[in-house]
Amino acid sequence: MELLTRSDEARTRRGSFERIPGWFVGGWYLEFYRESQRRGVLAELEALPWNRPECVQVMLHDEDDDCFGPWMFQDGVLVEVSIPRTRRVHVPPPSWGKDSPDPGCLWRTDGPDAGALPAHSSEHEQDLRLSW
Repeated sequence: MELLTRSDEARTRRGSFERIPGWFVGGWYLEFYRESQRRGVLAELEALPWNRPECVQVMLHDEDDDCFGPWMFQDGVLVEVSIPRTRRVHVPPPSWGKDSPDPGCLWRTDGPDAGALPAHSSEHEQDLRLSW
């Protein structure tokens, strides 16, 4: 993780990982303030020489998500692991954001607002990995 704690202008994502203070299992976090700052983080994590990639867990949370989406290695690639009673919903992008990859929103399907979920628009589904 030491390499990820330093800024590097050659990366497509911005920011550097910081330790989660007082967390007994040892965790790291990275916060993005703009969509464009996060691109490439999954590819960068995949490229690291993990001792036990099967133990790596990446938790991603976009500002409109109801909960964190867990990502884990499967066949050498980080993939989103489904969570019961959640659904990733894709809606048409705004006219000014058509070129920006959108991960959709991860929403709970059992909460008080479950009936108000927008309709899923499969024609606007994009590769989640492009967003991260």
